[in-house]
Amino acid sequence: MRAVQSTEAKAHLSQLLSAVERGESFAITRHGRAVAHLVPAASVDGLARRAAVKRFLERRRQWARADFSTDEILAARHEGHRA
Repeated sequence: MRAVQSTEAKAHLSQLLSAVERGESFAITRHGRAVAHLVPAASVDGLARRAAVKRFLERRRQWARADFSTDEILAARHEGHRA
C-alpha cells in the first residue's frame, strides 16, 4: 500500500481512483500519519461481509435450541388463517 499525502490526493484524486480501479491501494496521510485508506470497493465489501457473517455465527451459538418438529413448524405457519 503506497502512502500519499492528503494534499497530493486532493490534487490527483481522479488519477488515484483510476489506479484503485486497477486494484492498487493507497494510505492517505496527514502530517506523516495515515488517516484513511483508499482501496477497491470489492475488497471492503468482502471484508464487511465476512465480518457480518462471523458476528452472526457467534450470536447464533448463544441462541437456545427450540424443540419443535418440522411438522409442528409447518402446521403453525397456517394457524390463525381463515379456512
